[in-house]
Amino acid sequence: MSATAGGFDVEAVRSRFAVLREGDFAFLDAPGGSLVPDEVADAIAEATRYASANLGGFYPTSQRVMRIQAEARERAAEFMGGEAENIVLGPNMTTINFALTRAAARGFAEGDEIIVTALDHDGNVAPWRELAKDRGLVVKTAGLTDDLRLDLDSVRSLVTDRTRVIAFPWAANSVGTIAPAKELVDLAHSVGAIAWVDAVHYAAHRAISARGIGADVLLCSPYKFAGPHLGMAHVNPEIAGGWDAYKVGPREDYPLGSRFETGTQPYELLAGLNTTFQYLASIGGLSAIHAHEERLAERMLAQLPEQVTVFGASLEHRVPTFLVDVPGTPAVEVARRLAERGVGVWNHDSWYAMSLQPWLRAPRETVRIGIAHYNSEADIDRLTGALAEIV
Repeated sequence: MSATAGGFDVEAVRSRFAVLREGDFAFLDAPGGSLVPDEVADAIAEATRYASANLGGFYPTSQRVMRIQAEARERAAEFMGGEAENIVLGPNMTTINFALTRAAARGFAEGDEIIVTALDHDGNVAPWRELAKDRGLVVKTAGLTDDLRLDLDSVRSLVTDRTRVIAFPWAANSVGTIAPAKELVDLAHSVGAIAWVDAVHYAAHRAISARGIGADVLLCSPYKFAGPHLGMAHVNPEIAGGWDAYKVGPREDYPLGSRFETGTQPYELLAGLNTTFQYLASIGGLSAIHAHEERLAERMLAQLPEQVTVFGASLEHRVPTFLVDVPGTPAVEVARRLAERGVGVWNHDSWYAMSLQPWLRAPRETVRIGIAHYNSEADIDRLTGALAEIV
């Protein structure tokens, strides 16, 4: 299979990353944070030099900042399938989530219930658990099936007339499982609950749309799809429009999304974000990325030594992220030995999915392999060959 298989020229993509041009290394830890193309770094540097001001001035640097932020809202809205005025920008998904959950819960009462799942990253759970401590709320956790897919019957069994939120990950950044987002959103709405969607991991691999699934809150992180360290959210104005935001006095109430933003925005990173969206479009967008990554995932699964255990669902029900175990070799040793062979993966115990372990039925630590669009067949071959040596 050539570098341009399926019309995706991975070598041309890789040439846009200094770290891939200049090093001989297979980086397969995209779930922990993706590599960034040179043009994004250049845009950040340029904005730092020429747009280091704040909003509202008539002078050139301030005007540049205003254009950068307006463009960021427009491009983020297009990416997230929503409207620019409903975009919330911030330093990371978790910080935005703490702010939004607290604004939403101002109208909750003691005993109200939030449903989360065993697939959730703690960034979509901890804000609710901390609120539960403060406000006397109840957090329930939905379980999984044997192949680590979300058990919809488990979710339904937890729903009561006190359910205020159903929060879930569109795709798990631990085992890669894809959740049936539209069904979960519809379930939440059927009982008058808020549909709260963590799309951080899914958005790195497939197209998302807040309007398309009807999400009330949809969150993602550009640093998972070749962008700078930022967070973004899209909020449903019919729901979030009634929330009393935690904000400083001078902050205006329009656009709606800005109501939930605190402090000065990192405008230089927003400039990098705008260039990230241009970069993704230039390589064919999420549809091209999905097709390329799926080919690599199929190649990896076909070549893995049979002794290696892969946890979770079939490729049909996951993004290309895999937890694996090499029998007889601790995960930390596997990760270290792969690094010695020029392959970058991560070993961990919880993967920040604090309720996953009982369902995983795995050693305390596992190894995570995360394929991204800039990975090549050579990367996959190096990985599987190295694992064969370790086995």
